[in-house]
Amino acid sequence: MSYLKFDKNLMINLEQSLPKEMLRTNKSGAYHCTTIVGCNTRKQHGLLVIPIPEMDDKAHVLLSSLDETVIQHGAPFNLGLHQYGEGVFSPNGHKYIREFNCDNVPSVLYRVGGVILKKKKVFISHENRILIKYTLLDAHSPTTLQFRPFLAFRNANDLCMENGSINKEMQRAAGGMSCCLYPGYPRLFMQFNKKAKWVDDGHWYNGIEYYKDRDRGIPYKEDLWVPGYFELPIKKGESIIFSAATFECDPTDFETIYEGEIATRTNRTSFYNCLKNSAKQFYLKNDKGMYIMAGYPWYNVRGRDELIALPGCTLAIDHQQDFEAIADTFINALERYLLTGEKDSTIHEIDLPDIPLWLLWALQQYRRRLGVEKCRERYGEVVARLVDAVNTGKVPNLFRDENGLLTTDGHDKPVSWLSASIQGRPIIPRSGYLVEFNALWYNAVKFAEELFTGVPGKEDFTSAMHELAEGMKQPFLDVFLNEAGYLYDYVDGAYTDLNVRPNMAVAAGLDFSPLSRRQRKIVLDFVTRELLTPKGLRSLTPKSGGYHPQYVGGPLEREYAVHQGPARPWLFGFYADAYFKVFGLTGLGFIERQLIGYEDEMAEGCIGSLSELYDGNPPYTGRGAVSTAKNVGEILRTLYNVKQLNKQLLAEEQSN
Repeated sequence: MSYLKFDKNLMINLEQSLPKEMLRTNKSGAYHCTTIVGCNTRKQHGLLVIPIPEMDDKAHVLLSSLDETVIQHGAPFNLGLHQYGEGVFSPNGHKYIREFNCDNVPSVLYRVGGVILKKKKVFISHENRILIKYTLLDAHSPTTLQFRPFLAFRNANDLCMENGSINKEMQRAAGGMSCCLYPGYPRLFMQFNKKAKWVDDGHWYNGIEYYKDRDRGIPYKEDLWVPGYFELPIKKGESIIFSAATFECDPTDFETIYEGEIATRTNRTSFYNCLKNSAKQFYLKNDKGMYIMAGYPWYNVRGRDELIALPGCTLAIDHQQDFEAIADTFINALERYLLTGEKDSTIHEIDLPDIPLWLLWALQQYRRRLGVEKCRERYGEVVARLVDAVNTGKVPNLFRDENGLLTTDGHDKPVSWLSASIQGRPIIPRSGYLVEFNALWYNAVKFAEELFTGVPGKEDFTSAMHELAEGMKQPFLDVFLNEAGYLYDYVDGAYTDLNVRPNMAVAAGLDFSPLSRRQRKIVLDFVTRELLTPKGLRSLTPKSGGYHPQYVGGPLEREYAVHQGPARPWLFGFYADAYFKVFGLTGLGFIERQLIGYEDEMAEGCIGSLSELYDGNPPYTGRGAVSTAKNVGEILRTLYNVKQLNKQLLAEEQSN
């Protein structure tokens, strides 16, 4: 079965094909991202985009694209595609595409007259290197291929303008050439596994446009340097491999490395396999440890995002060792910060007050998967230390009140995931009692109690945890639960925020909640009526006067809108948890039907993945980062839970 395949009718229709993007990563921070027709529509798109730690913590576009040209009987047919103005595309190579398939690796089939050429791209794991394999499937006469590299050598969030500062020197490399346009950048090695002729023919290609950036109200035009082109003949049935890397490679190894990398890939032949493949692309491994990137193409490692994504992106796809490696790296960084105040150089926003609470939730998912004993053996002392740190005020900007609940100060700086700000000031100044903070705190205390119940010598600890949890249950209800049937989002002194937001779903979905089963259902019904969409939970009810369902417009307009209505798939994970806690196995059908909305996205946006957010109103268009870890992780975790519950249902049916 072909799951991610698009035929020529879609490919030649740019209105349909340009919005579809694809992403490949090397699991070390580098990536390749473009549209399925190969036309870059964002400044972050590129064939080889890499981190350069010596310069900054951003990604940098070295090789923007590679234009292929098929030559027969002296006539050139350029397969490239660039936008130079609204509605102006050149050289229109998409008209030669007959098929795009991404079940395994991105594969494009071109037909130019009697020539049928297949192109397949593979990003090499943990190397700044991409391989492209070209196979001439059919040709009725001698065929020559030309390759023009479009060079950028810039920060992925910047643009390149024609200038006289570039280094135009090209140096020979085995099977190709190398270059470095600006000081501080690594050399780019462009090589073939077959002898290729290099022709110096340097030109600036001016006025290339990125319509996604134009629509976002940010600069969108740039100039790219093309130093010349490679040329080589190819015979029917022959394959050649092109390599772009930051180091010189041995061309005789290209085929072996290509095939070896292909063998490690998960075939994206189902909804689950698409998300599993996407989850592994967020992995980041370096000499400091292992992490999960928040998303592509412009996010790095962010503490809260990593923790929310962690269970789904590891345990839900049977990657227990990866969970442990990522969790261990995070625990070391967080405990170092709590002890010394030293922030981690890789994990951003580790100083936010709810980070320990989300880490405790992630460790609880480990317990759910592997059992109490295994979790206590590996993480028991960590759980005890983190709960103590919160309870005794050792977490900056997190304070335990006399009633056991937590308060925080978010007046001047965002402290929760509703982090939109203007000039550093939060648009939604969530302060005081925050509903998800306190729900996570209650859950953490009960988790700690559960973990050590019955363990000799831990009687005083479990008794203290039990007393603390019982003491905060009623205050939680008094502060947040209201007669309308929903939970207040935050209460700051005499101010109660009346807006209906999805954080209450976290409180309803946790394993341990201050809410009774009846209260969970009341909250769940309210969330279902006002916040549930086929793409997640809205960040604000449509009944609010401030409701803004679309994340569109210029930077300021988008910042104001981002938490005022657009939906988040990751919140559906907590919604599904709450649904199963209220309805049990009878809720399976409804949750499975809801998951169809996410499966539909596998052929939209960034194919095989989930966007950062979706419009709160139909048709629920994806916006923001094209591939986001916490969305992928939480839908994977939900799929895993559905699978386990279906097994339970089957077992019950067989026993009756």
